[in-house]
Amino acid sequence: MVLLGDSILDNGRYVPGGPDVVAQVRDALPAGWRATLLAVDGDVTSGVARQLCSLPPDATHLVVSAGGNDALGYRHLLHLPVGGVVEALLAFDGPRRAFADDYGAMLDGVLAAGLPTGVCTIYDTPSSEPGSAVIRTALTFFNDCITRAAFARGVSVVDLRLVCDDDGDYANPIEPSVQGGAKIAAAIAAFLLPDPNHRRPTVIVR
Repeated sequence: MVLLGDSILDNGRYVPGGPDVVAQVRDALPAGWRATLLAVDGDVTSGVARQLCSLPPDATHLVVSAGGNDALGYRHLLHLPVGGVVEALLAFDGPRRAFADDYGAMLDGVLAAGLPTGVCTIYDTPSSEPGSAVIRTALTFFNDCITRAAFARGVSVVDLRLVCDDDGDYANPIEPSVQGGAKIAAAIAAFLLPDPNHRRPTVIVR
């Protein structure tokens, strides 16, 4: 199986001395399975196309966690002066549409490989982080695009908002800790193992 996307899966630099997500995925899989990390810390959704160029010829399953860095690129909207709630919501409409187009194009490129695929939502920031309520609310615009794109294409979703539900799951406000990585690895294994070739989308939350 191959991990694509960003630092949610490529978190090695944030867990010094501890196993990173790909190592935890390898531990969570049965004997005979292999996991390859192509995700790159800092990549946005469009970077997945470049990662796919290195797809191993024997790849059988793909998991993508992308979109968080795209959302970070719009964080200035949180400080945009507006005249009311309607104006605030409309400020996110253009970015939402742009992200939906980018994410859909990315996912179509991934699915062109013809392999069983799962995608991850963007997870929440820790509840102890200042402004977490605002950040979680804003991220719903982007997560809605992810789930719509996935279910429209029959792709399963690993909902990291429910997987990483404890402050200890975060090494910092945007990257998983060893504890969080173990949960992510378990969720990925749950996506792969029960019936990896089914064509109906499912949601994995634990």
